[in-house]
Amino acid sequence: MRKSALVLGIIVMSLVGQCYGQPKYEKLDNQAFRRGFYQGKCAYDVEQIVFDVVKSKFYEDVNYAAAMLRMLFHDCFVKGCDASILLDGDNSEKKARPNGSVRGYELIDAAKAAVEEKCPNLVSCADIIVLVTRDAVSLARGSKGPEYSVKTGRRDGYISLDTEANNNLPSPRVPVDVAIEKFKLKGLSKEDFILLMGGHTTGIVRCIHFQDRIYNFKGTGNPDPSIDKGFLNFLKNNCPQNSTGAEFLYLDQNTPIAVDNGYYGAINTGRGLLQIDNDIAYHDETKYIVADLATNNDKFFSKFVVALNNLAGVDVLLGDQGEIRKSCHFVNPSNPSYYNQPSGN
Repeated sequence: MRKSALVLGIIVMSLVGQCYGQPKYEKLDNQAFRRGFYQGKCAYDVEQIVFDVVKSKFYEDVNYAAAMLRMLFHDCFVKGCDASILLDGDNSEKKARPNGSVRGYELIDAAKAAVEEKCPNLVSCADIIVLVTRDAVSLARGSKGPEYSVKTGRRDGYISLDTEANNNLPSPRVPVDVAIEKFKLKGLSKEDFILLMGGHTTGIVRCIHFQDRIYNFKGTGNPDPSIDKGFLNFLKNNCPQNSTGAEFLYLDQNTPIAVDNGYYGAINTGRGLLQIDNDIAYHDETKYIVADLATNNDKFFSKFVVALNNLAGVDVLLGDQGEIRKSCHFVNPSNPSYYNQPSGN
């Protein structure tokens, strides 16, 4: 039986070649990391292969854009964009508390399988995540093809630890000042932070993550006074006080599936769900960015894709760093982190 692809006893070896603290995405423009990296490396168009797979699956689940935006963030914000979130293992990032609701792995697997069939041992799982996210976002906007370009050439990492995900991923209740600093440590600006929060333009969240704002804000026994009164009644009807909090609501009630600036308009008028949604609309450091993005959808999207690309350039592995995984779930058999275990153990 194949055991976990991560072996903690060889962490030191596996960290060789890991690259931390790299500058932002736009400063990494070189031959190892560029737009069109795979052109001429295979007889087929790698990016078209991926898009065709995403398009074939997208209308089976129109929430794929939300799923992939979440996966991209949860991968890149931990060890950088190295597909460590895809590795299986008892203590992998998949097992971390914040990653329990991450989904879309089957879409990554389908895209990777299609690419491996036509262009084996060429495309990293890290690049697959970025490409699939780009394509799902484009389809959510009603486009017939990719709406923006991305750089490729990333390599896959070896290590995936739930502790690193637990320690690095910010919670929905993180103070704005702390969140800004966390993003800064990743080479991402305050504006990047607010724009990446725009990923909440699509997707769902369980009531348990904001029930306190409805019924017991900061221990007062009352609702958060910043919630719009009509919206508060809606929340109470859909998230009863005596419920387990398992109910789902869309993060953006107006245009829940579309990738647009509706999220900013909602939080700017007291109709945000999560505490962090509310806080960025009122915080002195961020409220002017929120207000500006709420006014112009085209401006939002043009800036949103820049922020996504900045995120997708965090701590990438390039050149001879890392590897190109054959399976996104495991490091390659040639890697010392991979070994077989007798059947039945």
